[in-house]
Formats: sequence, structure tokens, C-alpha cells
Amino acid sequence: MCFRTFKNFDDLAFDASGLIPAVAQDAASREVLMLAYMNRESLLKTVETGKAHYYSRSRKRLWLKGETSGHFQHVREILRDCDDDALLLLVDQRGPACHTGNRTCFHRDLYENATTAAESEDILCHLQRVVEDRRAHPKEGSYTKYLFEKGLDKMLKKVGEESAEVIIAAKNPDPQELVYESADLIFHLSVVLVERNLSWRHVFDELERRRKEK
Repeated sequence: MCFRTFKNFDDLAFDASGLIPAVAQDAASREVLMLAYMNRESLLKTVETGKAHYYSRSRKRLWLKGETSGHFQHVREILRDCDDDALLLLVDQRGPACHTGNRTCFHRDLYENATTAAESEDILCHLQRVVEDRRAHPKEGSYTKYLFEKGLDKMLKKVGEESAEVIIAAKNPDPQELVYESADLIFHLSVVLVERNLSWRHVFDELERRRKEK
């Protein structure tokens, strides 16, 4: 890939309207979320605040992604392509990126019976986003809603209980029992991570750091 780390934008190739296309991509799963446009002011706002700002060609004004929905994009990195005429934003997306309520704007496949990127995304990152959405938009009768209402102590108690269940299952002959209990443990760990405003990305980064040390 010919993207390089973003340093400044003095030499970016804005078009005749002063705009440059900007693709937003999930920093953890690498799922492409949306395409929008930036001008110099919106790019500067993004760099200064750490939240994605774009320029609306229809409304002819700057807009903060999530300003009405609360689905902000926290920018981790900005890359530019080899021709300096397009940007790539690696973001932590809060809630759906698309105004339709879908995770990504690219949720419709051009071909029939094809697997979309949303369907094949990393399951842990998807699970985290579901948990985040349940916290932001509680659903009546939801077990996840119940855990957030009870708080961290209840969540940690469940992690302890599920850890014990994994240990017991590992000693039993049925491998499917271990798979089932492991899934329960991972779910409750996801809830704890979200409660502490962390993500599986932080865990992945730590694992990667340890891998490099070996």
C-alpha cells in the first residue's frame, strides 16, 4: 500500500473547489466505513481536536461527524496517498458510521450472493461495537443493559464465574462445552473493556508489543 504517515498538508493536492476525498477506516478491524470530503479548515479542525471534521458539499459548511447522532470518529492516524490527492483516516468509530444506521456506508454489494466486508469483519471488534451500542442505546430486557446498570462489580463477578466455568469445561470430555464457556468469558470481558473505555484493539496492541519483544 502506498500510503505514508501524515505530516502536514501544505503540499496536498486539493481540487479546484478546495476539497480532497477522505476515506474513514476502522483502526481496529480495518473495515472501510465511509467516504467524505475535507477542505483545509476541516482538516485542521480534525488535527486540532482529534475528532473527524468534514466539509459538506450539499450544505456548503464544515460538519463534525457525530454532531447530531453522537457517533463520533476519534482519529488515531491520518495517511495520504502517493499522489497527495486523497486521505485515509484511521478512526475509532462510536456507533454506526452510516446515516442509515448501518455500521458502514458500504453495506450494499454490487453483486448478488456476495459476502460483504461487514459480514466478514473481525468478530471481536464487532462484538465490542455491539456492546458499545447497547451501552449508548439500552434495550429493555437486554442482558447487556442489565450488566451496565449493575456496574463494574457485577461485571467482574461474572468474569470470575465464567473463568471458573472455563476451567471446569476444560477438564470435561466434551470440547464443545469449552467452546461455549470460552465464548461466555469473552463476552463478559468485552463488557468490562467497554465499561473501562478500552477496546480489544488495546489488547491486540499489547499482544503485538509482546510478539515483537520475543
